[in-house]
Amino acid sequence: MTKRDAIFPANRHALYDQHQYSAAIRSGDLLFVSGQVGSRGDGLPEPDYAKQVKLAFDNLNAVLAAAGASFDDVIDVISFHTDPEKQFETFMAIRAQELGAAPWPTWTAIGVNWLAGFDVELKVVARVPAKA
Repeated sequence: MTKRDAIFPANRHALYDQHQYSAAIRSGDLLFVSGQVGSRGDGLPEPDYAKQVKLAFDNLNAVLAAAGASFDDVIDVISFHTDPEKQFETFMAIRAQELGAAPWPTWTAIGVNWLAGFDVELKVVARVPAKA
């Protein structure tokens, strides 16, 4: 069995060690990114919802960059929301700023009742570009 190729951003937050998981695992040219939340460096949730969403995207982008990828390389996104009806307008506005131009990745949004104190989580699969 091949050993997992774990990827962590330069400024990894406390949640990875607290909950014993990798930010991402690379398998060949595919990158499987763990759900990224709007956590501050100490692992606590950012209390302001809009700032939490932006921070979740920032954390996601940091993991992608650590693997040599960007959001342009993302194939599939799953987003989890604790109160989609109230949150979706804000989430979609920030999402639009982060996505870039079409074609966009596939996207599934799921309403959940618990995210360990967070209100949004982003999980993606990306294809890491070949090095030139």
